[in-house]
Amino acid sequence: MSWEKEIEELRLRQAHAKKMGGEEKLARHINAGKLPVRERIEKILDDGTFEEVGSITGKVEYDADGNIVSMQPANLITGRGRVNGRRVVVAGDDFTVRGGANDAGIREKLIHVENMAGSLHLPLIRLVDGTGGGGSVKTIETEGRTYVPEVRGWDTVIENLSKVPVVALALGSTAGLGAARVAASHYSVMVKETSQMFVAGPPVVARTGENLTKNELGGSDIHTRNGAVDDEAKSEEEAFEKARRFLSYLPPSVFELPERVETGDDPNRREEWLIDAIPRDPRKVYKMRKIIEAVVDKDSFFEIGKKWGRSVITGFARLDGWPVAIMASDPYHYAGAWTADAAQKVVRFVDLAQTFHLPVAHLADIPGFLVGRQAEEEATIRHGVRAMAAIAQATVPWCAILVRKTYGVAGAAHMNSGRFNLRYAWPSGDWGSLPIAGGLEAAYKSEIEASDDPKAKLDEIEERLNLLRSPFRTAERFMIEEIVDPRDTRKLLCDFAEMAAPLRETGVSTFRVRP
Repeated sequence: MSWEKEIEELRLRQAHAKKMGGEEKLARHINAGKLPVRERIEKILDDGTFEEVGSITGKVEYDADGNIVSMQPANLITGRGRVNGRRVVVAGDDFTVRGGANDAGIREKLIHVENMAGSLHLPLIRLVDGTGGGGSVKTIETEGRTYVPEVRGWDTVIENLSKVPVVALALGSTAGLGAARVAASHYSVMVKETSQMFVAGPPVVARTGENLTKNELGGSDIHTRNGAVDDEAKSEEEAFEKARRFLSYLPPSVFELPERVETGDDPNRREEWLIDAIPRDPRKVYKMRKIIEAVVDKDSFFEIGKKWGRSVITGFARLDGWPVAIMASDPYHYAGAWTADAAQKVVRFVDLAQTFHLPVAHLADIPGFLVGRQAEEEATIRHGVRAMAAIAQATVPWCAILVRKTYGVAGAAHMNSGRFNLRYAWPSGDWGSLPIAGGLEAAYKSEIEASDDPKAKLDEIEERLNLLRSPFRTAERFMIEEIVDPRDTRKLLCDFAEMAAPLRETGVSTFRVRP
């Protein structure tokens, strides 16, 4: 009366499934510098924690007696496991079976894994390596029909962005729905040289007259610089490590809070060199990342999206162990001015912080929106207003450090001034509606033109105005709350993180993520 025979059949079917696309295709996959999907899953998860769901899913052919003749496994492997000891859901494409195309898969499996993450309130890791759409045009002949495109389950994909952390790693050539699954995430990574992403691949694009290699069309050099993908890794192993680190700052879902960890870094630590960090010459640049590293817990800064929207720096860090979102200006790019790309980066990042209840610390040096013909052609003001809207809608605790320039409409977006926030200024603070150098000629045009020596008159007016630019004059009127010693910044930020911790609230944000 034992069921041992059925268990033997189960093991046989599982053995068939683990052959994936077969020895020849596996060898070709490995020779292309890529890991097989099952090895990828083992490497990104904690050792021995993978629990597969749908282990015998596939297309099976039987003989007349009902015995298995052949099996084409589903090319999406799904299940649960742990990352850094915490449960996650994982979905990995198997490129060795029909190149990861959906016509070799089971659509319900893709929908199921998205539902699993959302329903169990667990982070989702997508290991994307294929098209994941309707397959090739060959499907028309094999199925004897075509179809009206639909993406069943996409509503769940979008809903998950408001509920659980979603990480997507592009680990090969991803196109169509595969590319969309990469983009529909909170954090995405491409592997240099071995992964690409496109709406349609080179053969399809060639029909339009463009003959390009895969990397010329959709390599990581393109997509990490246009914002379609957040980061680039040198290897799959580095991509896995980046994903694990990203998740370490976030809660399993919006229904929990990000955890504090012990970092061993004294919150009262002072870096003496910070008193000299900002040059007195406002035209000179400085290294903002070095300042960030000095004020957050040691080795805790994890930058996101370094290669696009480069006048704004974004990432996660810890302050006395508390996870926070860091936003800062980079004067090496447009002097820190907000470009159209930078504004889009701000929207995406503020939404991420809001979704997962991360307090924001903003180290601001913003001379305004980028100006000029190119800025106008790129609709900088439209994207800038969207960034301002995201900041205005955010309800997470916020602390602004005015490091240097805070000018104009973009400068006003260093925080939402309509609610209470902590704000400090360094003595290098420099603010106003327009920089004196840019607005002086227009404001004093008639006086300068009437002078016998316009150049001398211009210098005289500039010197007169510069006497009034001191941040202490602003502080006298309580238009800046406090001017602080830069060396005390870490202590103040750690204090902010501690005060913010009990103010964080769980649940779905009042506004949803804008993918």
